[in-house]
Amino acid sequence: MQLRYSIKRNTTMKKGFTLIELLVVIAIIATILGVALPNFIGARERARDTKRKAEMGQVKSALRLYYNDYQRYPANYTGGGKINYIQGCGATGTSNCPGAGSCSTLDFAAGGAGCSIIYMSKLPAEMGSSMYYYQRASGNNFCLKIPLDNASDSDIAASQARCASVCTGLYSASDYVVCAD
Repeated sequence: MQLRYSIKRNTTMKKGFTLIELLVVIAIIATILGVALPNFIGARERARDTKRKAEMGQVKSALRLYYNDYQRYPANYTGGGKINYIQGCGATGTSNCPGAGSCSTLDFAAGGAGCSIIYMSKLPAEMGSSMYYYQRASGNNFCLKIPLDNASDSDIAASQARCASVCTGLYSASDYVVCAD
């Protein structure tokens, strides 16, 4: 006679993760977030700063075109509740920009009826609020400044060194400046 032994094994499996496994996964995710999050936040700041620097270059080009026509850079207007607007629009090129003459859709235009020569169809939105324009050297130079979000941007020091003689006393440590060069 043959005996059969039946050994009943505990076949119930525990489903789920152990506490240690969960802690390891949480630690890995926290490490990844700790490394990646500052880079994502910094990318936004760098993008805003890049846009601001590009806009400053566009305004500089428009001001040089104005200089070619009038042999001077436009004056800056600081009265009437407005702060540092360009005074280079209108028929004679001496009205405030924006808002001069019949060119309501154009922000930097002069000559003729005030719209004959378009230097820049739209000045940056920050002009007069955080981007400032100053005429210097009796119209032979100018200074534009705007603060950048990333105060450690190497372009700030380079721009301030390049325009030091023109923009002295007009900018702070975090301001990017542009002059006629």
